[in-house]
Amino acid sequence: MTAVRTAAHAAARAAVRRTRRVAVVGVALSDCGRVDSATPYDLHAQAARRALADSGLARASVDGLASAGLGTLAPMEIADHLGLRPTWADSTSVGGATWEVMAAHAADAIAAGHANVVLLVYGSTARADLKAGRRTAALSLGARGPLQFEAPYGHTLIAKYAMAARRHMHEYGTTLQQFADIAVQTRANAFHNPHAMYRDPITVDDVLDGPLIADPFTKLQCCIRSDGGCAVLLAGEDHAADAARPPVWVLGAGTAVSHTAMSEWEDFTVSPAARSGRLAFERAGVTPAEVDVAELYDAFTYMTLVTLEDLGFCAKGEGGAFVEHGRLTIGGGLPVNTDGGGLSACHPGMRGLFLLVEAVRQLRGEAEAGRQVHRRDGELPRIAVASGTGGWFCSAGTLILARD
Repeated sequence: MTAVRTAAHAAARAAVRRTRRVAVVGVALSDCGRVDSATPYDLHAQAARRALADSGLARASVDGLASAGLGTLAPMEIADHLGLRPTWADSTSVGGATWEVMAAHAADAIAAGHANVVLLVYGSTARADLKAGRRTAALSLGARGPLQFEAPYGHTLIAKYAMAARRHMHEYGTTLQQFADIAVQTRANAFHNPHAMYRDPITVDDVLDGPLIADPFTKLQCCIRSDGGCAVLLAGEDHAADAARPPVWVLGAGTAVSHTAMSEWEDFTVSPAARSGRLAFERAGVTPAEVDVAELYDAFTYMTLVTLEDLGFCAKGEGGAFVEHGRLTIGGGLPVNTDGGGLSACHPGMRGLFLLVEAVRQLRGEAEAGRQVHRRDGELPRIAVASGTGGWFCSAGTLILARD
């Protein structure tokens, strides 16, 4: 009898995994940009409340929590601060890709019946803390383990991205103007976003004539430093039916990790998004050609270019030509970072969760006038990709999202 019950339970669990779809049912930003009067905990709570209100679900329905980047025992401190007692939790921390990886974990847990409604939440006062002297700028993520062979010699985080960009230029003839054009188009997308920190239009000459930070990156090719937070709520389809907003379905996800030391990176022109993207598209059953809008981690302009290549929007080495002629703007062939991205809108630290918020808002048709993407037939976008990058291309997480 025990064996029969065990087999029946296993069959039931397998059926749940096969049939239970997962949707994003709520998204929200906290106050972002220049926020001098709030703590990171305040921003977590503000974003969580707003996401719950957006979803229309009760706080009591949340039985899963994912958070990273704050406190000694994240996400327990955040759960306690929010008054939640989850039975499923995740504190995976892989840099900027953290949130796409967490979302993939949460979707698997919901599909398997281990959770019903999972809250992903983040908040940071990185800019305010630096301004007030509560922290210093981090040139390196540490000097222990493999990093001991790089950090003492001034091999900063930005220098690693700069080296990779130079290698791409050497291998494929990518130009400074093409990198600069990414910053220009991203700022153009920010122009219609009232929440973006920087909105004034810029030109390629503005970018190239700016202060050199790490060759070949000038200041406007590097992400801004801001405060801010956001939250995303995922739920099983049975709970999504009770949500206030149309569901945005998780079609597929993929994750990948790569090197720590630059000496272990086989090819500076290939990021782990080449693997996470391939897995995500295969599992979603769609191709890059079907994507209507892309939200990509853009701490530096090179990240945007190489991620476009690695996700399959163009061939390796063709990213420079691909980003020209306004292709990445709201009305372009592939709108990318439609909120202004980390280069212009906000970048309070691990920005990957903001990518999911913007992707969902675009699919639901909720972006402000002037920056809402439409398909060529005039309809709202149907498929979006959000791809986060961690470290110096050390990790990647990619999600494919779709509306009905």
